[in-house]
Amino acid sequence: MHRYAKATLLLLVALVVYTIAKSKLNKRRNNAKAAALGCQSPPVVRSKNLLGNSTLRESMRATKEDRGPQYVVDTMDSFGPDCHTVKVPILDYELLVTRDPENCRALFTSPDFDISDTRQASWMPLLGKGIFTSRGDIWKHSRTLLRPQFSREMISDPNLEEEHLQNLYQRLPANSSTGWTETVDLAPLLFKLTLDTSTDFIFGRSTYTLKKGGAIKDSNGKEIDHHFNEAKVWIDKRGALAKFYWLLNNKEFKDHCDTIHEFADSIVAERLANKSEKRIGRYNLLSELAVDTQDARELRNETLHVLIAGRDTTGCLLGWVFYFLARHPEVYQKLREAVLEQFGENQADFRALNNFNYIQWVINESLRIATVIPMNERRAQRDTVLPTGGGPDGKSKVFAPKGTQVLIPLYAMQHRKDIWGEDAEDFRPERWATHRPGWEWLPFGAGARKCLGQQFGRQEVSYIVSRFCQKYDRIENMEQGDGRIRLHHAIENRSGTGVQIRLHEAKHSS
Repeated sequence: MHRYAKATLLLLVALVVYTIAKSKLNKRRNNAKAAALGCQSPPVVRSKNLLGNSTLRESMRATKEDRGPQYVVDTMDSFGPDCHTVKVPILDYELLVTRDPENCRALFTSPDFDISDTRQASWMPLLGKGIFTSRGDIWKHSRTLLRPQFSREMISDPNLEEEHLQNLYQRLPANSSTGWTETVDLAPLLFKLTLDTSTDFIFGRSTYTLKKGGAIKDSNGKEIDHHFNEAKVWIDKRGALAKFYWLLNNKEFKDHCDTIHEFADSIVAERLANKSEKRIGRYNLLSELAVDTQDARELRNETLHVLIAGRDTTGCLLGWVFYFLARHPEVYQKLREAVLEQFGENQADFRALNNFNYIQWVINESLRIATVIPMNERRAQRDTVLPTGGGPDGKSKVFAPKGTQVLIPLYAMQHRKDIWGEDAEDFRPERWATHRPGWEWLPFGAGARKCLGQQFGRQEVSYIVSRFCQKYDRIENMEQGDGRIRLHHAIENRSGTGVQIRLHEAKHSS
């Protein structure tokens, strides 16, 4: 027994020595190549403990306290107002973090960068291979399959939105005497709304989570949106652990994924069993994809990829729009007056909403301030460089060895005062009357991986907000507490205090 213990100890010592030696050799090689390419190091965020994980621990603590995006801003600002790229050593690897628009251009357009293995592995148990988790030929196949579907006029269907919006209104009854609704947290209702609309659009069958008695439930009586919410929490935690994501792969996470798979698989199987079925009435994505492929697993994966994106980011954005409108009643009144002037009480046409400046400015400003996707990322596919951020003046190139993960804190970039002005922290939709965004404005990504459904999502948000403006003449913030904005990170930025409001119906007088 003693002999085995001694042998094990020797092996561990040898492994440690090998790892240290390999690390030193790689560092020497990378330094030499960086110098040959004219690169210099950006500022380094030093760990405050011997293990080298203090930055990771601080970041996770900030995320838990609903201030993760602000933590990134504060950390970068600590090096000075002109520091927009840093290096972050964590345990045995190094990250680059950049909020520089020129670096973002390279990260989103250069073939030297693509999504990381960490992103793939964190999401894979829920989504499988598809457009958000794949690279190379598999990704190209997914893009080819999905892209034509989002360039068709037929997907723009206000009637689909209206059906589910009416179900939402049923959850917001107004007092017959005063016209005011009760105080309500609108956030979870908006996620239910976008789940109902997304499943209707994607599968031709809604989850009807807002319709009384209509919600799809599992064998334990829990609604399907519960499983989506919980699975996303686990994925977010896995992503935060970076290369150690595999430490979070328990039965609870697997059960949530299995329930979602069973939901999608049953609909896919039914569609494939009716191969001769022709589309009648509303467009649905599954039926269109089934024309090109009859692979049940592929259909499940691709539809779930679109569902997660369509439901979560749109529901999150809607929540932030109403969050800010409740805190800026003058903006709501201006928006309402503009809606009534242009559309009266009639349903707005999607094309008209696309060209309706003020509602688009409100959406843009909500996306900028809250930044629905606060952090994007890319991985160096080979030894390469970022065009700027290195050296004392921050203007030299930065070397990114193969395998380096580069984090892109969109929140930090969209709060830079040198880009957005001294009032960058203020909610001011009018800034979009003159601001012409470039690479500092990437709420839907950019390059080949730019979100396919961004226009569809914006149309949904525009339509719902315009209908609220027609139905309610006032929206009032009812949140209690210190009023601090809390950015609750669950892949997307959500309000950590919800959207606590009450609404006044326009046809009543108070």
